[in-house]
Amino acid sequence: MTEATLDPEDNKIITLARAAAPYRRRRGAAVRDETGRTYSATNVALPSLTLSALQVAVAMAVSSGAESLEAAALVTAGEGPSEADRAAVTDLGAKALFTAGPDGTLR
Repeated sequence: MTEATLDPEDNKIITLARAAAPYRRRRGAAVRDETGRTYSATNVALPSLTLSALQVAVAMAVSSGAESLEAAALVTAGEGPSEADRAAVTDLGAKALFTAGPDGTLR
């Protein structure tokens, strides 16, 4: 599947994840909830709290009242989503988890 064959809404969350990526170690994430609202985030790395970009995006959606996710995207120059990332997205029933490089190319 290429970026050209993706649904425009899926392209949108990849773009949002790319926009967040430059700020923290080139990892950004975005999710879309059941109402179409989107949330983008980067990693959080504090001495007392460490969350991945996907975990932060999922937490933002949940704290805003989302009951489910339609899709999620991770943009990274490194490895793809961890098991914890996949679990967070799966907990809310997302049917798609896209992984792309910093240039937006799907992996």
